Amino acid sequence: MTSILVLNGPNLNLLGTRQPEIYGHTTLADVEEMCRVHGAKRGVDVVCKQSNHEGELVTWIHQARGVHDGIVFNAGAYTHTSVALMDAIKGTDAKVVELHISNVHAREAFRHHSYISPVAVGVMAGFGTRGYTLAIDALLGHLEG
Repeated sequence: MTSILVLNGPNLNLLGTRQPEIYGHTTLADVEEMCRVHGAKRGVDVVCKQSNHEGELVTWIHQARGVHDGIVFNAGAYTHTSVALMDAIKGTDAKVVELHISNVHAREAFRHHSYISPVAVGVMAGFGTRGYTLAIDALLGHLEG
């Protein structure tokens, strides 16, 4: 069975309460359930993890090798700062779809740069939390070739 890891970075544990005018009212628990249900409908195992710690995210990317077929990754603010996450993806040759709930290109200039994009198979941005299921579908399409 195909397995997808859904990784969420810093502050995404606050979904539903942090800046709902940007990120909406859906909680991380809601997102994780939505991803698991969507995966089950597609015949895919979906595992969800969240951390506010960069090193833990790096470790989970390393551990995904040989376990998960791909990763949907909302790295949060680390998207714009973390060479370590970029190197982890590149070093493990992980198939990653970069995900953003908001359209980062319509926001502050510093959010326009991503260290994840150059090593991702694609980017999903601006579709709210629905972007997670869209990213799963896009990743599956990529894996199917």
